[in-house]
This record gives sequence, structure tokens and C-alpha cells, in this order.
Amino acid sequence: MAKDYYAILGVRPDASPDDLKRAYRKLARQYHPDVNPDPVAQEKFKGINTAYEVLSDPKRREIVDLGGDPLAPNGGVPGGGAGPFVGFQDIMDAFFGGTTSRGPRQRTRPGSDAILRLDLDLDETAFGVEAPITVETAVLCTVCTGAGTAAGTHPASCDVCGGRGEVQSVQRTFLGQVVSARPCPNCQGFGTVIPHPCPTCGGDGRVRTRRSLTVKIPAGVEDGMRIRLPQQGEVGPGGGPPGDLYVEIHERPHDVYSRKDDDLHCRVSVPMTAAALGTRLTIKTLDGEEQVDVRAGTQPNSTMRIRGKGVPHLRGTGRGDLFVHLDVRTPVKLNAESEQLLRDFARTRGEEVAELTKQGGFFSRMRDAFNGHP
Repeated sequence: MAKDYYAILGVRPDASPDDLKRAYRKLARQYHPDVNPDPVAQEKFKGINTAYEVLSDPKRREIVDLGGDPLAPNGGVPGGGAGPFVGFQDIMDAFFGGTTSRGPRQRTRPGSDAILRLDLDLDETAFGVEAPITVETAVLCTVCTGAGTAAGTHPASCDVCGGRGEVQSVQRTFLGQVVSARPCPNCQGFGTVIPHPCPTCGGDGRVRTRRSLTVKIPAGVEDGMRIRLPQQGEVGPGGGPPGDLYVEIHERPHDVYSRKDDDLHCRVSVPMTAAALGTRLTIKTLDGEEQVDVRAGTQPNSTMRIRGKGVPHLRGTGRGDLFVHLDVRTPVKLNAESEQLLRDFARTRGEEVAELTKQGGFFSRMRDAFNGHP
């Protein structure tokens, strides 16, 4: 049975090339070996990568749409023929004779993009950093330089298709006999075979290896942004040009600050007396310590704004702001002297103060009054 490559990528059969690319990148972020080292995830990524390579090739996608499997020895169709599906070109050939040869496929094909997650601290995303990374991708085989052949050997023309990369079959239809063409099962449509593959890469022209790179993170990047490193992704089959490497930024939570765009927010507790009388606070910013004045009579949940002490703007000049949210702290326990001072202060302001007794507090007396107790 032919594989359902559309289901593997999670897309509809009428998906556009952009839809295929978006679906592939989404799955790569979840199952790529650089992101998920689980062997099961790595095996699933191989299937995802194969499905994307098949569906991104118009010729092989046409075979899939006709119910076949371009990677199967017989095209995924029982009996090795084209099956009950006949393409428009085959119908035209039935009327006008002959088939249009599409020619052999190229062994050298572009590589896929790769993605890598990079965790950074707030000060690194704010001011930028040159971060060392290690990435595992397919690279050019240095033994055969991408040819896939052992030393001193060369690809040979396929004996089955004669180098055309496809074979023809005759199919009986309601129109009569239709001559159709499909990729050669012996050479997989390449037109050539490799009798003596390279012992290092097995004829693929590329090998997987770990590489160390340095990525320059600009100041002001945000969580979820990606840095593109051109031609640092997967080398293509047959030593084809490499894709791009995308470094996805993940900002670690900070102990003090929370970030919203380029602004920073933090919370600071101040005693009730300091909020009433005013005080000076020393705030630790990303640049160092900053002194700010708390005005007398500051109310709970007030916010102070320190301009230009946030995160630098990624595009353009300037920086965001730092917002300091004040939590006015009310004392929980008072000794007798402190309590009396507060009561005297309240009376000077004409405020009514509830008297607490050993028999119960103010609310206890209110409850007793409603219940009819003397």
C-alpha cells in the first residue's frame, strides 16, 4: 500500500508548496534531532523529511496523487503498472500517440533547512551576544565530494531504462491502449546506478556530523524570534547546495523582571510609612543601580517609570522603559507602643478607630448587636 505522505505532514492533498513548507517546519521544530533527541522522534523526523522531499517534487507528487508511491520499487501500484489512474498527459498520448519523456532526475538536489533552539538570559537578548552553538546536520562527504561513488569509479547507465530514468507501460482503458511512463524502479528515476558506492556515505554524497558554529545575536531580540544562517542547514542529496539554519531564540524567565516588548516590569515592596513620608529606593537595572524617589503619599499599586532603562530596540535607536510597580506593605503585628502611635496619628486626622478589647474586636461587637446580645 502506498504511503499517505499528506497525512505524515498533516496537510490536505490540495496543499500549496507554501503550505507544505510551513507544515514541514512546524514538525521539524518538534521532532528534529537537534531539538528532540528521543530515538522515536528521530525516526519520525526521517519520515517527515521523506514526505516533504516527495511532495515538494512535482513529478513525484504527481505519482502520489495518482495513488502510487514514487519511492516504492514498482511505483506503489500493484502489478508494477500505472494502475487504474491515468493522467491527462496519458490520455493525450492515447489520441496522438507516443509519450512525453520527462528525462532522468538529478541526483544533486538542494538540501533542507534546519532549526536549532537557543536558550538565552535576559541580558543576552537585551544587549546581544556571540553564542557558540553545536548543530548536527548532513554535510558534504569529503571522501567522494558528493559524487557518492567509491574512489576510481563512476555512475553507470541504468540497464533497465537505458539512462532515460523512466520506463513505459501499456494500459488498457476505455479509450483503448494508453502508453504511460513512470520512474524506473531500478535506478529510482536517476537514469544511472552506482555499482560501487562510497563506503563513507553509502552513495548519498553526504554524511551526518556535529559542527560548532558561532551565531551573532543582535541586541533587542525577543522570545520566539529566529536568526537565519544562510547555507548552514542540511546539505542536499548528491552533495547539493545546503539549506539554511534557523536559530530560534528562547528567553529564560528572569528572577526580577518581566518583559513586554521592549519594556521591563518589576515589583518592589515599600513599608507603609515610607510610602506615606516618601523615600529613596535603589533599583537594580540591566545597566547597574539606579536611585529613584518615592513621593510622599504614594498609594498602593502605584507605578514609577524610568525612561530608557528597558531593552534596546531591535530596529532603530533608543530603548524601552523600566516600570517599577510599588506594593505598599502594611505591618501585620504591632507592639503596644507602635499601635498607640498609630491610633494617636489617626485621631489627629479625624479618623474613626475601632477599639479592640479582650472580649472581642469591633466586628465581634457588631455581630453581637445584630444577634441581640447585650
